[in-house]
Amino acid sequence: MSFDAVAQQPKLLYLLQGVAAFAAVVALVLLALHRGPVRRRAAALILLAPALLLLTIGLLLPGVRTLMLSFTDSGGDTWAGVDNYVWMFTDHRALVALRNTLAWVVLVPLTATAVGLLYAAAVARSRFRAFALSLVLIPMAISLVGAGVVGKFVSAYRPAEAEQIGLLNQLVVAFGGEPRQWLVDSPWNVLFLIVVMVWTQAGFAAVLLTGAIRAVPVELTEAARLDGASPGQVFRRITLPSIRPTLLVVLLAQAIGTFKAFDVVRTMTGGQFDTGVIAHEMYDQTFRYGETGRGAALAVLLFLLVTPFVAHQVRAQRRRG
Repeated sequence: MSFDAVAQQPKLLYLLQGVAAFAAVVALVLLALHRGPVRRRAAALILLAPALLLLTIGLLLPGVRTLMLSFTDSGGDTWAGVDNYVWMFTDHRALVALRNTLAWVVLVPLTATAVGLLYAAAVARSRFRAFALSLVLIPMAISLVGAGVVGKFVSAYRPAEAEQIGLLNQLVVAFGGEPRQWLVDSPWNVLFLIVVMVWTQAGFAAVLLTGAIRAVPVELTEAARLDGASPGQVFRRITLPSIRPTLLVVLLAQAIGTFKAFDVVRTMTGGQFDTGVIAHEMYDQTFRYGETGRGAALAVLLFLLVTPFVAHQVRAQRRRG
């Protein structure tokens, strides 16, 4: 397909306008800094001004707008008070999304971190550490949409008389069982989606925890072994306390990412069969059902749920700094 410069002119014009605006901002910043002596605080404010402006336009104003929309009706025009929040805690579909989100936030970080920790403990001192970590990082090389497609193929269902194409049902039939619709039966379908998410996130935990374990002074572990401590005792009493900050970072990062879980649910079940989560329900209410107010209320709830985790992580980083 040939490139049509005339048809692309508006987009090119927008791009040029953006480049010109960026150049103008940089020029103004440089001019302000070089006109004369500038106090340190004033210089910091000048340098931060473009970023603060972008944060205000791209984050603060949309956040305020979303908060206002959460108190309106489906069209976003008429004031509805707290009706959307009442709906959120009384409607069956919304309650299922809240329940599933809680299950995701509890199970995904704990399971992914536990799997990553065990894997890291096994390969941290191995000569084949790089190769072993590359294997567990393979799922992270694909997108969550790709992981959802893989999970959907693994759980594919066909009637008992037909040849099974899904790995799970092939194993079930091979051991004399009946094939199951893994993505339809609740609550097992939610657990299967969680397994797919853990599969993609365990590598992240393994890499960080491997580095943390290798940073533990060898003198400490050797001294514990000389005192008669078993490998399990060394791991529990020396290694775990030493890598606790990294464990906390991994858990918090996994929890924050899990709150935004959307791709796996959308790809594998589309939120059907009681598998919806808050992020997916927010999308459905806003774009599928045209309920702008309800979608905005779910967005506000999601923001409130994520905020304590982010605040705790920021405080922990400041303490370490």
